[in-house]
Amino acid sequence: MAEYNLLNTIKKTSRNISERKNLKTKKIIDISRKYGRLYFDGDRKYGYGGYYYDGRWKKVAKNIVKKYKLKKGDKVLDIGCAKGFLVKDLIDIGIDAYGIDISQYAINNSLPETYGRITLCSADNVFFPDKSFDFVLSINTIHNLNKSKCIKAIKEINRLSKKNSFIQVDAYKTEKQKKIFENWVITAKYHDYTKNWIELFKSCNYKGDWYWTII
Repeated sequence: MAEYNLLNTIKKTSRNISERKNLKTKKIIDISRKYGRLYFDGDRKYGYGGYYYDGRWKKVAKNIVKKYKLKKGDKVLDIGCAKGFLVKDLIDIGIDAYGIDISQYAINNSLPETYGRITLCSADNVFFPDKSFDFVLSINTIHNLNKSKCIKAIKEINRLSKKNSFIQVDAYKTEKQKKIFENWVITAKYHDYTKNWIELFKSCNYKGDWYWTII
């Protein structure tokens, strides 16, 4: 297992931290954590502020295939796939890709290429059998669970993967980064310093790679 920036081709989106901090209320957090229309396609204060396919995941898909030496027909699972944009781009280059998400809204608004491949499911209790996939990834998802369920999700990723896996989570390395993150965050229930995440991965016997979303 090692630190690896799988999303190095995706530019960071601009964030108005002070505006988010001033607008954030318990009601907004509760709405955001329903992961419905407002979270994906409503005002920015609830989440993405519009989550649409723009092709940015194509390079990530190619990076996955290259980094993890995947062949056409190999099976990949994206845990927390949202509308399935990465699933679609993996399918387009010959990967047998699937996704799970807890948002029925996201699944209902996924792309036609992913129909039948994205299922409503939580990361901490996945229905696929052991070692079902050649590669399992979860990007900015498991931190939306509480710590105990987050641990279960990490163990599920271990269980599902034949060999390779990747996790990206909300994190910080300094007190300044932590403060910025806390002003911004609306959905993450468990977040921590990078060194503590690494210790958590080790305690779960996690075998894959990881990276951080640092605001």
